[in-house]
Amino acid sequence: MTTEFSQDFFQLFGLSRRFALDSQQLEQSWRAAAAAVHPDRYASSPDAEKRMALMQATHVNEAYQTLKSPLRRGRYLLSLQGVDTQEETNTSMPLDFLMAQMEWRESIEEARDSSDVDALEALSSRLRSDKRALEAELGNALDSTADLDAAAVMVRKLRFLEKLDQEIGDAIETLLG
Repeated sequence: MTTEFSQDFFQLFGLSRRFALDSQQLEQSWRAAAAAVHPDRYASSPDAEKRMALMQATHVNEAYQTLKSPLRRGRYLLSLQGVDTQEETNTSMPLDFLMAQMEWRESIEEARDSSDVDALEALSSRLRSDKRALEAELGNALDSTADLDAAAVMVRKLRFLEKLDQEIGDAIETLLG
């Protein structure tokens, strides 16, 4: 099997171009594609074939990592529609979201400063629940209503939440480490 670099990541794995996807089907398709282009299969091949196998394996793994992550999958779907999420340049957010971010950061700081791992784990649980709800909204915006502007805002929000989740994880690791 050779991968077609002109295929989008969904085509590569035989999936519909939608935010909602079957993670088991993605995993199975990725395993089959990765096995087919694994560089070890080309160990005795000429150097050009080895390089091509490595490029294909890298492409398959990048596609898998992109589709596996809701944030990256949403960003990718928008890019296929010609929409730049402007995560680096557009930091404007709805006021209620910014207020919630401030509250999250204060709660994280308080729990970290008081070495309260239980509070951090509770915050992590709440944050993951919020992320799942936002991912569901993003899926609706992309798959049902095709509201690409709203989806771009949701991708930026999801990126903020992932950063907060990382902060909480780092704080827990520091306290337990």
